[in-house]
Amino acid sequence: MKEISQAELEVMKVLWQQSPRTANEVVEVLADASEWHEKTVKTLLNRLVAKGAVSFEKDGRAYLYSPVVQQADYTQRESMSFIQRVFSGRLAPLVAGFAEQKQLKAEDVAELKLLIAQWEQEQKK
Repeated sequence: MKEISQAELEVMKVLWQQSPRTANEVVEVLADASEWHEKTVKTLLNRLVAKGAVSFEKDGRAYLYSPVVQQADYTQRESMSFIQRVFSGRLAPLVAGFAEQKQLKAEDVAELKLLIAQWEQEQKK
């Protein structure tokens, strides 16, 4: 799948919240959060269809849009891409940077400890 731009990502977020949606429903949701014109949103939807990230089906005179790419899959792919590009594929420097800047919260640390414990258990199997 081709890369999704920041503007296209905003459209994807609307579709991930609820789908299928008509183009007008997407326009309405985004009208509150942005100053995009209807034509801009429809152009973004068409780009996402062309990229294979969104599908549509005709329902009378309207088109119903649904995400093909699931949010969890997109998040995973983008996270891995970021870590590869910025940290040469290593996660430890990312976490260390947050720790050094005092950006880690107690709940973040607890969650990381739990994930590491689960990973260690999987490695023993």
